[in-house]
Amino acid sequence: MEKIPGRNPVIEALKAGRRIDKVLVATGADVANLIALARARGVPVEEVDRRYLDGLVKEKHQGVVALAEAVAYSDISELHEVASGRHEPPLFVALDSIQDPQNLGSILRSVDALGGHGVILPERRSAGLSGAVSRASAGAVEYVKVAQVTNLARTLDALKEQGLWVIGLDGAGRDTIWDVDFKAPSVIVVGGEGKGLGRLVKEKCDIVCRIPMLGQVSSLNAGIAAALALYEARRQRTGLDSILVDRYN
Repeated sequence: MEKIPGRNPVIEALKAGRRIDKVLVATGADVANLIALARARGVPVEEVDRRYLDGLVKEKHQGVVALAEAVAYSDISELHEVASGRHEPPLFVALDSIQDPQNLGSILRSVDALGGHGVILPERRSAGLSGAVSRASAGAVEYVKVAQVTNLARTLDALKEQGLWVIGLDGAGRDTIWDVDFKAPSVIVVGGEGKGLGRLVKEKCDIVCRIPMLGQVSSLNAGIAAALALYEARRQRTGLDSILVDRYN
């Protein structure tokens, strides 16, 4: 049973139809809309002391915790189905040893916001789809397909055989993300916190590129790096920069 802390993550889990056994609400919490949504979905709501929720989860819960079925992982084929359903070339994000739930949640949120088709995680040395990730993703975990694979390097080889370009993000890359053609079927590979891409995974990349930086700090965290690469991919694919200019002028 997974514990989902926070109002938005619980609301999104309810909207997405995830099986939830119970929603726990702190006495006095102003969450009438959430309670109404839970009851409309047939989910029991129980009022508890806020200190009980404090002991139940480590994350900030805003007076709400849901006890829910764990998020199911997807098969790689389901990520392809998302892309084909949108009539777009695949745009996946593969994560090499991302162990921080905050970074994983942030990446899921960016994939959802910027039109990626799914995330690929290795089984080992990786954060899983926990309640902390659900909260960090602001509920995006309910909508983004996540495939868990035994061997990331072999998976990248298989994706290359299916026609995808494997694009690694690395601060020492010769090219920048502006030099990459993201309009082609692509999988963006993001390395772990502090260590970056592993040697074997980097060897599988068709292109290793960096994010241009002007300041003195030499690197960005994984969540921000993934978001910037995804934004560049979406800009190239849909002219998102033109859309934003038109919208705000």
